[in-house]
Amino acid sequence: MYRVIGTAKSRAFRVLWMLQELGQPYDHIAANPRSEGVVPFNPAGKVPVLIDDGTPITDSTAILTYLADRHGQLTHPAGTLDRARQDSLTQFLLDEFDAALWLAARHSFILPEEMRLSAIKNTLRWEFETSQKTLVHRMSEGPFLMGERMTVPDIILTHCLDWALTARFPVVEARLSDYLDRMRLRPAYKAVTAS
Repeated sequence: MYRVIGTAKSRAFRVLWMLQELGQPYDHIAANPRSEGVVPFNPAGKVPVLIDDGTPITDSTAILTYLADRHGQLTHPAGTLDRARQDSLTQFLLDEFDAALWLAARHSFILPEEMRLSAIKNTLRWEFETSQKTLVHRMSEGPFLMGERMTVPDIILTHCLDWALTARFPVVEARLSDYLDRMRLRPAYKAVTAS
């Protein structure tokens, strides 16, 4: 059985949701970053951490990719053009969505107060809105980013859109708002948000 370390209010949500989608059993330890429950498995103190057969795996995207590849679901096979497109969307979301939100969080409550630059958030919001316009041109027709099949980038995007709304980063593209509404209806998503 997998063990997931990290609160569902962190990027651990992505891992918990992936495991629900895969129908895999897991044990969830809702530990905060840099806490005693995390540091033995990740010296940087970051969450999530997935423990598989006694081995810790860190970084939410690495964990999602590992689980998708291991179970042959929510991914395209390595070495295919579809996988290259999937990986390209994943990297775009990490660079343009996740990075902006993470930097805003750092300058809101993570960095020491004297190191925070609150004005940077205006630039990050602008970048986030611009990135949304780019993404909608890359989206396929269909319920998911790549069309009819849900893949790893769908989990990352949905989590980032949820995070954006919490951080008061507006979702300005109607297509992304509709997408988020659909993804929030998934039973696996609801199972994680209910726990």
